Amino acid sequence: MTKLKALAAAAITLALGSGPVMAACNISDTQLEQAILEKPELRDPENRYLVLDLRALRDAAYLLWVYGMERDCERLVGNIRELIAAPAMGRMGNNDEDAADQQLAASQPEWHRLGQIQGTRGAPNEGALVSLADLDPGLLASEIVGAEVRTSDDMIVGEVRNVIIGTRDRWDYAVVASGGFFVPGEDSLVVPLRYLVIDQQRRSFFLRISNEQVQAVPLMPDQDYKWLDDESWRATNDAIFQSLVPEATLLEDATPLKRIQQ
Repeated sequence: MTKLKALAAAAITLALGSGPVMAACNISDTQLEQAILEKPELRDPENRYLVLDLRALRDAAYLLWVYGMERDCERLVGNIRELIAAPAMGRMGNNDEDAADQQLAASQPEWHRLGQIQGTRGAPNEGALVSLADLDPGLLASEIVGAEVRTSDDMIVGEVRNVIIGTRDRWDYAVVASGGFFVPGEDSLVVPLRYLVIDQQRRSFFLRISNEQVQAVPLMPDQDYKWLDDESWRATNDAIFQSLVPEATLLEDATPLKRIQQ
């Protein structure tokens, strides 16, 4: 919410300079948080993503209000209340996967597709990369998911799509979508967190292997995370990283990354 608040503050400043901000739309009318506490349907794990979507819609209504679009804000508040009243409506949307992919593709930023492949490591006075276990303070989960991942020679790999903490053998993983930052696709690498480092500005994660070595890493075999129970596949995947960066196996960050705060 930090970026959202900063954007909202800037918008309020602009609005105050041009005229008063109207308050016709009352976002508290959604009573979303009260509904989450009181409605068993919204606490059902199957509706977890609906709750996230409802909060995203509420944030969108707030931005509409900030920019003076009260009617649109009121309309969106009404939509939120409809979904709260009947959570099953959340499953009645468009199920056309091709259409969904097209809509999502239209929302993807494209600046990395325009050639920003090589990074900027090696700039004057640049600090050393830091192991995740040595960060203080620790990382927020929101700082990991969606962040870009680069190779040791500063070539783009992709973005972190998910994080898996505390598997039975105490290996933690980042699921890194390959093919480039912000490039849609299902192909992913399963990277043990111990093989990631980060720059001191916390802008980019880096693998401990080169762009050429990345080609030896297999892609995640399924999108349903069934591979977590496939000890043979995980052992093969982990062994590849161990062979490429043997010194990393001696690090003390083999235990779950407890510094991630939620």
